[in-house]
Amino acid sequence: MRKLLTLVVALAILTGAYSYSFGVPAPLLAMVTGTADGPAEAEETAPAARPGGGGGPGGRGGRGGRGGGANTTTVVTQALEMRPHESVISAVGTASALRSAEVVSDVAGTVVETNLIANREVTAGDVLVRLDARAEVLNLEVATAQLEQAIATVARYERLQATGTSTVTEVSLSEARLAQRLAEADVGLAELAVEERIIRAPISGRLALSDVEVGDTLSANSVLVSIDQSSSLVIEFELPERAVGLLAEAEDVLATTSTFTGRVFTASIISFDSRIDDVTRSVTVEALIDNADGLLWPGMTFAVRLTQESEPLPVVPSTAITWSREGSSVWIDAGGVAEQVPVTILYRQNDSAWISSDIARGAMVVTEGAHKLREGAAISTGAGERPRAAEGAGRNAEDDGAPEDDGAPEADAGTRPRDRENGQRGRNAGAEEADPSADATKPEDAT
Repeated sequence: MRKLLTLVVALAILTGAYSYSFGVPAPLLAMVTGTADGPAEAEETAPAARPGGGGGPGGRGGRGGRGGGANTTTVVTQALEMRPHESVISAVGTASALRSAEVVSDVAGTVVETNLIANREVTAGDVLVRLDARAEVLNLEVATAQLEQAIATVARYERLQATGTSTVTEVSLSEARLAQRLAEADVGLAELAVEERIIRAPISGRLALSDVEVGDTLSANSVLVSIDQSSSLVIEFELPERAVGLLAEAEDVLATTSTFTGRVFTASIISFDSRIDDVTRSVTVEALIDNADGLLWPGMTFAVRLTQESEPLPVVPSTAITWSREGSSVWIDAGGVAEQVPVTILYRQNDSAWISSDIARGAMVVTEGAHKLREGAAISTGAGERPRAAEGAGRNAEDDGAPEDDGAPEADAGTRPRDRENGQRGRNAGAEEADPSADATKPEDAT
């Protein structure tokens, strides 16, 4: 018994909810009202029972409508717009100099001279550090002397052979020439050893800080100072995997730094990685920014924005999108009839959705009330309806025979009892003054 009672109550609730949302079906209305001629007569008599024009199933303009006729749903529509979508992806990157080099000592030695002033502009080939080269200079002198001796020996052998002296053979002359070549090589090695004691700038740029001082003993491969060529900077940043499609077409990015608030710098994308990092799921991108004025420094942090504007696409409010088992769709007003059109959502931003669909530009899309619609249902946007309060006021004015006065306030609503009494007395006094018969009877009453 309890299960049966529960089932009856649930059925009653469902019936009431359906009737409230979609209106009472015409056959059921005919059965309830006892109309003998069927649904057609019920539909004809229903509007007559409600002179206000809001008749029909549902008691208020049919199924959810207001004055829209029987089985008409009132909705809000909006013309379909075509608008491009701007995709914006933000990232944080660090700038580095386009060319940077570390000055390294190739040999060990003691520093005897330094020109390592921080932030000083240098040119490629400028002397930065000198090491003690006394031993190397002496070795160069020895090699030079041996070379001179070898050259003199070869010259003497050639003169003797030219005079026909048999004491100088071809073998002796060959050995003298070989000794000369070896002496020349020794001189070259000695000159190279002397040159290695002088450390020069490999590129042009600005010197960084260095802690090398005169008297320091350096070992081989010691880093002395760094040089940055910052006429152009390279910003390295990472973009998420979804930005890979944008990189193929993007050329520039916008960069800002907290050092110069309000200024926006344009950087050109010069390269990006060929694979996605398997840990961060991002791709590394490098962008070049011009710094001819030297305003920006290597190591600065930049907020980077990659923007891309698409072709004009159909855009609708998010409230127009409905979902079902088949996917997303929108409802359009096809001559007063609801028509469901499937769509594919491409982008979402705030309260708008860019879609891909076959809907014509300018078509009226239902933006509010779409959840109440069914395929082929009659819809109305409520255009041209008068407010119920205005209609009621107009009917009352017509019944009283007085013209409508939209600017006059209602007398009963804003008048206090004493004011109404005074007004009644005034009207009575005015009636007595305007009635001549009353004035004529006063003398007779006096006599």
